[in-house]
Amino acid sequence: MATDDAMAAFNEKLSKANIYGQWKADAFLQQVTDGPRPAGGARLWRWDDVSALLEEACIVMPESVTARRSLMFSNPDLERRGTTHTIAMGMQMIRPGEVAWAHRHSINALRFVIKGNSDLYTVVDGEPAPMENYDLVLTPGWAWHDHHNETGGNAVWLDVLDVPLVLALNQPFYEAFGDETQPVLDVPKSPSVRYAWADMEKKLYAGHDDDEGDDGVFVEYVSPITGGPVLPTLSCWAQWLKPGFETKPNRRTSSAVYHVVKGSGRTKIGDRELFWGAGDSFCIPNWAHHHHSIDGDGAILFSVHDTPLLKALGMFFEETMSHLGGQSIPAPRAGK
Repeated sequence: MATDDAMAAFNEKLSKANIYGQWKADAFLQQVTDGPRPAGGARLWRWDDVSALLEEACIVMPESVTARRSLMFSNPDLERRGTTHTIAMGMQMIRPGEVAWAHRHSINALRFVIKGNSDLYTVVDGEPAPMENYDLVLTPGWAWHDHHNETGGNAVWLDVLDVPLVLALNQPFYEAFGDETQPVLDVPKSPSVRYAWADMEKKLYAGHDDDEGDDGVFVEYVSPITGGPVLPTLSCWAQWLKPGFETKPNRRTSSAVYHVVKGSGRTKIGDRELFWGAGDSFCIPNWAHHHHSIDGDGAILFSVHDTPLLKALGMFFEETMSHLGGQSIPAPRAGK
């Protein structure tokens, strides 16, 4: 065996040659025998706090010119900005008569409407998509999009994007359309831009009498084109949980962000417990033990998960099998 001094000198020599010995990773491998450490911590953003800041932003920024009036939820426990290590979530407000100018990017994004109207809409590659309360509107990577508020009041929606993932892969692209708005098509070309809440709500309540399983009634938004997730990196779900219901403890290699559509409850994530109500938003880091407990009249949750990416890589695992359909972690091999 090499002496400590000899090994230190050799490691230094390798470093000067821009090389490192694999043996230096042994300590890291020992640390992940139970899987990855959760990236970032559990965090909650309350509706009362965020909505007040959005109203203030309208005063500070009476015209949203080059910066959209969007407040992104930053997780202070992450090294890189984001809500989880792969997902960015926030809320955006536009005032009556405003247009959030047209552009596109390699980032996948979606909008979950909190305060909407049939006269609020997003144009996606020339197709107008109405944004009524709790509708889901997609702006996939490379799709031109601009938002229009032709109502008499402020509009608010939840923004969810895969920005941290795109930045980690060093794949960001951006392009302004040039004009403030893009031309609108006479005939819609895509059936998968808007998912009306009225349709999803019917599916949720249709499952009330079914066997709910560990996650309550859990319904995925499905692309009518592929039959799979609505975006290549992000999957969206609506979840209905009865009063007094408690989900089974779970942990997954995916991370997730949640918005509370209705009701109240609490979520235990690791050693933290988040108490939430209608309009609040929170995040669950990857590989963190968690479960929901429901109060009052039950709750409806909207959530976004980075499972499609992990499934494509064969890296989506979960300890308690659920509607998300992960693989169970292989059982450890017995020692000799």
